[in-house]
Amino acid sequence: MTSVTDARSLPIPPEFRDALRGLGMIGASDHPVGTPLTGGVSSDVWRVDLAGGAVCLKRALPKLKVAADWRAPTERAGWEARWLRMAGATLAPRVLRAFDERTGVLVLDWLDPHTHPVWKGELASGRVDPAFAAAVGRSLAALHAAGARETLAEWEAARPLFETLRISPYLRATAERRDEYGPLIGGVVDSLTRAAVTVVHGDVSPKNILVGPSGPVFLDAECASPGDPAFDLAFCLNHLVLKGVWLPTLRDDLHSAAAQLLAAYLSAVTWESAPDVLRRTLVLLPALALARVDGVSPVEYLSEDRGRPDVRRAAVDLLATPAHTLDEHLSRWSTYTTKD
Repeated sequence: MTSVTDARSLPIPPEFRDALRGLGMIGASDHPVGTPLTGGVSSDVWRVDLAGGAVCLKRALPKLKVAADWRAPTERAGWEARWLRMAGATLAPRVLRAFDERTGVLVLDWLDPHTHPVWKGELASGRVDPAFAAAVGRSLAALHAAGARETLAEWEAARPLFETLRISPYLRATAERRDEYGPLIGGVVDSLTRAAVTVVHGDVSPKNILVGPSGPVFLDAECASPGDPAFDLAFCLNHLVLKGVWLPTLRDDLHSAAAQLLAAYLSAVTWESAPDVLRRTLVLLPALALARVDGVSPVEYLSEDRGRPDVRRAAVDLLATPAHTLDEHLSRWSTYTTKD
């Protein structure tokens, strides 16, 4: 449900057509057309106008659209559907309309980009709203609280997907590419592979959050798995902090948004001790920063000429000696990443 579209109207792929027929959403003789959406790397996504209104169709790809040979089982679509059902029972709106198990196609509500812009686009355009960041924190905590009430043993079969989509390409790949990181990252990897505190989303990034009229809308839960809630929290905070390196004129606003998000989240933690979540988050933050400059999927807006070396130095320092508070983390981070 990305807002970036290819304007062509084309016959939809046969898997999408078969799914709509199997779900009773079109007739046997119907051949709908649609518009392919661009912007993501893990799925084939289309907008299709049906008699009952527009929908978004999504099908997981076996090979992600990145330079590296990054493959993942397509059954992740079923776990995403399960996560979306949990989210729909926790937050509004309910995004999932249907899931066709035979084809692995998700049928999602189409949310108009004019009323539901992507948070990443808002941030990149300079519209940094700390109040919305706080709403993201509260909503994420509500989702984690719901996940902690799930029977986590029923989610264990999804854990290999988290390894394939998150731990291996982000953290293990980073440690392998730079030997000096191995001792620093190894403990983080070990902790994540064992964690089973709640159901995590796994990709809480501004590109997967829509700014809805009633609050944040979380999408693309292909990495949903039993895990550590601090991963989702650190993953999102990391994006805000990295964007401060990319957009130095917005750095203070982005850091403020990160602080508001964290404070709102921690105030809503009920399933365990909030200081424990914070401690783990402040270890994960620099590990994930390294992963987004040296892993399989580096952020596209930083380069070796602009930002990446500074991020490395800051992250190594903070991973070797983690901060005790976000303020301390951001202060130390800024000594490496702020240019005079």
